[in-house]
Amino acid sequence: MVSPLDHKLLRDLMRMKGQAAAIAAVIAMGVLLQVMMGGLVNTLEETRKAYYDRYRLADVFASVTRAPERMLDRVAEIPGVAGAEARITGGALIDIAQGELPIRAQVVSLPDLGRPRLNDFYLTRGRAPDPGHDDEIMLLEGFATARGLSPGDRLVATMNGAKRAFRITGLAQSPEFLYTTAPGELVPDDTRYAVIWMRQAALAAAYDMRGAFNQALVVLDHGAEVDGVVDALDRLLDDYGASGAYGVALQASNRFVTQEIEGLSAVSKGIPPIFLAVAAFLLYIVISRMVQAEREQIGLLKAFGYTGWEVSLHYLKFVLLIAIIGAVLGSIGGIATGRAMAGFYQLYFKFPFIVFLLDPKSFLIGFVVSIAAASGGSLFVLRRVFALTPAVAMRPPAPVDYSGSRQIAGVLKRFLDQPSRMVLRRILRHPGRTAGSVIGISAGMALSVASLTLMHGFERTIDVTFTELDRSDMTLSFIQPISQNGAYALARVPGVLHVEPVREVPAILRNGLKTYNGALNGRVAHPILGRVVDDNTRPIAIRADGVIVARSLADILGLEAGDTLTVEVREGRRPVLRLPVIEVANTLMGAPVYMRIDALNRVLKEPGRISGAYITVDEAHEKGIIQAIKGMPKVAGVSQKESARNSLEELMNTGPGFMRYIMTIIAGIITFGVVYNAARIAYAERERDLASLRVIGFTRGEAAFVLLGEMGVVTLLALPLGLAMGFAIAHAMVSRFSTDIYQIPVDFSPSAYGAALLAVLIATLISGWLVKRDLDRADLVAALKTRE
Repeated sequence: MVSPLDHKLLRDLMRMKGQAAAIAAVIAMGVLLQVMMGGLVNTLEETRKAYYDRYRLADVFASVTRAPERMLDRVAEIPGVAGAEARITGGALIDIAQGELPIRAQVVSLPDLGRPRLNDFYLTRGRAPDPGHDDEIMLLEGFATARGLSPGDRLVATMNGAKRAFRITGLAQSPEFLYTTAPGELVPDDTRYAVIWMRQAALAAAYDMRGAFNQALVVLDHGAEVDGVVDALDRLLDDYGASGAYGVALQASNRFVTQEIEGLSAVSKGIPPIFLAVAAFLLYIVISRMVQAEREQIGLLKAFGYTGWEVSLHYLKFVLLIAIIGAVLGSIGGIATGRAMAGFYQLYFKFPFIVFLLDPKSFLIGFVVSIAAASGGSLFVLRRVFALTPAVAMRPPAPVDYSGSRQIAGVLKRFLDQPSRMVLRRILRHPGRTAGSVIGISAGMALSVASLTLMHGFERTIDVTFTELDRSDMTLSFIQPISQNGAYALARVPGVLHVEPVREVPAILRNGLKTYNGALNGRVAHPILGRVVDDNTRPIAIRADGVIVARSLADILGLEAGDTLTVEVREGRRPVLRLPVIEVANTLMGAPVYMRIDALNRVLKEPGRISGAYITVDEAHEKGIIQAIKGMPKVAGVSQKESARNSLEELMNTGPGFMRYIMTIIAGIITFGVVYNAARIAYAERERDLASLRVIGFTRGEAAFVLLGEMGVVTLLALPLGLAMGFAIAHAMVSRFSTDIYQIPVDFSPSAYGAALLAVLIATLISGWLVKRDLDRADLVAALKTRE
């Protein structure tokens, strides 16, 4: 049997359905983000683990120049090594079409019989190359799809200086190549970089590696230490040109995937709680003011004999019902959006399958915070109301002493009309209530400001990288370091306007116990095309007495100007250098270390060597330049800036970068819910007053102005506070989105702040229009009656 109080509960819900829906929407958005992101992190971590285990990704990679196959037995004898496999890898150039730059590729050997024991592949179409068929290859699916290639097609590739024609037999994916970038590049581009698999005998013949290998893959015993095995491998293979073994944690593809998942995990732990906390705070303000407005009804219920517990339970049911509905809707929405985003991330990370796994803690956090905020807000106010006797509670609260505001009102009386003075009096006489509304609206606005600032930060990274730092048209890399005369040869090609040589050397960078696999980047003293800039995007000259480190690397290794960086060079004579850090640069892509090119060549004892060049070209001669570059046998690859920019934009607009759009939408919904709730509460509190004004002769417009004027003033007061709070939240958000691959700055963005302001003002106008519509339709006689 339904009790009278439950009947009242249902009537109140129907009467306040718009406001209840807005409150539930605010809660739902906070819970949705929590559930979605928690599930995504679990899903991606579980999928990665399953993929790595199923296709046996190696634990350690060790590259050499050339080692005899018998050394693999020595590798397998190292303590902690459970198994090892040798293979051959090399670089290649694919010639796709006339007039197009050659495409870089990595060629990887397959065992002559069977499948690889480590770093296996997932066949998506066709078949693997047959043993004994030297012209058969298998392509990475991402590249083949981007270029419209299928099994049965043919392509021409240059391997070890010789052009060869191949037939594609199949397309594949691999846990080793989830994130594929050309050497020296940071951003993947499926149209410009490929992976080719061939049988080992065919690849050995192409690269003169019969009876030898140039990369060992190692799997470790359970509990074995990676660092110990890596050191043993380096010592064992040192005589064979070892470039430095490394664990899977430093493998390029795995490092990217791991950092993206860790970044998403950090976002899931830091961002949803902010949204949920704002939603909880808003719910607390709304519920406390709602219960305060029911003061007289509470007194009447107590006078009818209901106990304080029964009345408390009634109001708790009311607020908990709204909170639970919001949390349930948020959970359902979180599951649905989580599944959709999981499919999106499957394409982004190139997983062949996805293991969807929800996070129970996310549901628990969402429900607990929502219920705690709802019950806390109501109990806080009910505690004060229940302290009163029924007779006192049934009467309106005793008037507040307004004498303090009399002087201000007297001064403004000469400048304001009657409705404006009524607005001002209410604001001044209820400072606590006004402050709550201001803080609530500003908190909702802060989420929009933070989300829009984050979006601007992504755009800023792209703009700085390709406008301030890279001012070239093309970037060339060579198969191996060549004489600087190669730069002069480039400059003589018709249409080449400027050539700026660079020297990049792979190295292990150390500061104490912290290490990073990176490179030394040699630049000219005053680079024009490949610039280095400070925090104000002013160019930095490259000095010969030390190195300039990127801020991201400085944070990773704990470096600052004046410290000493230890550099273990991994090519040539492989010296160990101790170089002073003279400045920290604002490089938003990667974690480079810059050094004067002549000073770098001097410490390497290789004067006048370059490994690549930035060039600018005359567009009218572009086709001729491409043909000239194709005829240069020492060129390993070419990158066009426009293509690289498009790839970076695609990277930042997918995966974790796409999350900022969802957060912006959720922030917008919360902002509207906050403003609408504030308007509805103000109307509910003053419904009888506004009806009285209509009865004594105020027009609809004048009566509406008394309500909407207060709402407008409160919104204007909230704007600057919302901007400040949003900027603070933005700082917390961007630190969780940034990785050592790309960093997101927090800059003052007039467009972002303007958009957030506009969103709040639009929400205010819509909310005001909805409230005014109800005010115009109000039954004055019913409104003046007491509901009791």
